[in-house]
Amino acid sequence: MKPIMKVFLPILYYTVGVVLRLLYRVEVTGLDNLPDGKVLLCPNHSSDIDPVLIGCCLPISFDLKLHFMAKAELFKNPVIGGFLRTLGAFPIHRDTTDIQSVKTAMQALRAGDNLLIFPEGTTIHNGIGSYDGLPAHAHSGAVMIGMRTGATLVPVFVGGEKKVFRKTRIIFGSPYKPAVTDRRASSEELQKIADDMLRVTYALGDKQVGGKSL
Repeated sequence: MKPIMKVFLPILYYTVGVVLRLLYRVEVTGLDNLPDGKVLLCPNHSSDIDPVLIGCCLPISFDLKLHFMAKAELFKNPVIGGFLRTLGAFPIHRDTTDIQSVKTAMQALRAGDNLLIFPEGTTIHNGIGSYDGLPAHAHSGAVMIGMRTGATLVPVFVGGEKKVFRKTRIIFGSPYKPAVTDRRASSEELQKIADDMLRVTYALGDKQVGGKSL
């Protein structure tokens, strides 16, 4: 990518982010919960603009070292793909076990950077995943990546249905590192941690998993 594009695209991203924050009246709380270095953000996933809304709320020092997964289909267009890569995104193939994306995620964290992963793996509308057609649920991959790299997990709640000029809440919860009974957690332990994490995430917004009010 040409140097001018590397400068232009991040400026475009932040400009779009500012506009979206105004349009969706984004209210942010809990930024003081963000620890220093090697942080794995674990938000619920209520819309396709969530990564941009979250990213534009973060401190610049944190955001500049932020990476996130995006569905591989978005990278088929070279312009969009280049834009996403400039912002720290990398592709994931959702219909397979994508080992390369997992390796990329772990490399970013081991280098001391930050990572954003949606544990639900899909956008949730009315409690149902828009990609897998199942009720809202957590996948254990994000927790596994966090534990293998020693990253600190931070739950993030993003308000549900996005409507122009209606307030959208983004809440950063307390950081924690899961404790397991052995050096290598079993698949059952990982799944339980992922399920608990998702419950905590929704509870930040006084919601149940899937978005219903408590």
